[in-house]
Amino acid sequence: MLGWVITCHDEQAQDMLIKLEARFGPLVQCRAVNYWRGLSTNMLSRMMCDALHETDSGDGVIFLTDKSGAAPYRSAALMSHKHDCCEVISGISLPLLEVMYPQRETLSSAEFRNAIVAQGLPGVSSLWHQQQKNPPFILHHGLYKN
Repeated sequence: MLGWVITCHDEQAQDMLIKLEARFGPLVQCRAVNYWRGLSTNMLSRMMCDALHETDSGDGVIFLTDKSGAAPYRSAALMSHKHDCCEVISGISLPLLEVMYPQRETLSSAEFRNAIVAQGLPGVSSLWHQQQKNPPFILHHGLYKN
């Protein structure tokens, strides 16, 4: 089963987790990380790293963030490159997570990423999808040698 790390500004992450648990019961392999004003990005990264390790059973972890490019998204993006089967999703909402919750058990991390973005909700994207729009710069050594 895919682990979920819900990370949003203020108390949104914890609120979403509480509402999901009210609907589906206790959520295993799911943690909320709230990003409060004044919290250092170093502390945020440490909290998210702890959540990553608590939720990962080997099938992968999905970081579910509220805003693309914001501190929780950036921290998740940095961590995702160091761990296999990690995906970063931005633009989440409670209704979207309610729809996607049952698919945690059946989809791979890449399939889940594609499915949540395919829901077509405005503003929902993934780190992978953003990277496809802007591929990383590749330095070709010796390109300009005489």
